[in-house]
Amino acid sequence: MIRISEAAQAHFCKLLADQPDGTNIRVFVVNPGTANAECGVSYCPPDAVEGSDIRLPFSGFDAVVDESSSPFLQDAEIDFVTDQMGSQLTLKAPNAKVRKVADDAPLIERVDYVLQSQINPQLANHGGKVAVMEITGEGVAVLQFGGGCNGCSMVDVTLKEGIEKELLAAFPGELNGVRDVTEHQAGEHSYY
Repeated sequence: MIRISEAAQAHFCKLLADQPDGTNIRVFVVNPGTANAECGVSYCPPDAVEGSDIRLPFSGFDAVVDESSSPFLQDAEIDFVTDQMGSQLTLKAPNAKVRKVADDAPLIERVDYVLQSQINPQLANHGGKVAVMEITGEGVAVLQFGGGCNGCSMVDVTLKEGIEKELLAAFPGELNGVRDVTEHQAGEHSYY
């Protein structure tokens, strides 16, 4: 579920040495499954462990994860990086904002997952977003743009050169194309 690098494990052991015996770390997600999701790490004293918590053993400590954060921490990575600017702990959780779907989930759910986890974060840089409305019988993903993408002069390029290529590569043999159903109207919100 969570990968913690050797450098991060050593860092946690050093920090935990100054804590009461039996203290571990807790890895959690606040507002999981939303655009405002944030991951965190804190100390977890023995009396703060709940019966439903998941304990992940590491070298010298356990990482404790609450049941509700667990699906959003799939494929999470914690590292301790040192560079010219100093040292810092990094936590990457690609599924914190969107719950990972099973490989055998319906195609529309898997397409939505790729849009939410990989494409929308890129579109958000321009105030935009995209959602899948349906998958046609011909295997075409019908998409609707919103935010800054609505009325954007580059939406056709984004659709065909970006989103369609990424989705076709992710779902070969299942998806045959994409189509935009947005009624684009340029306005103050549009990105140019």
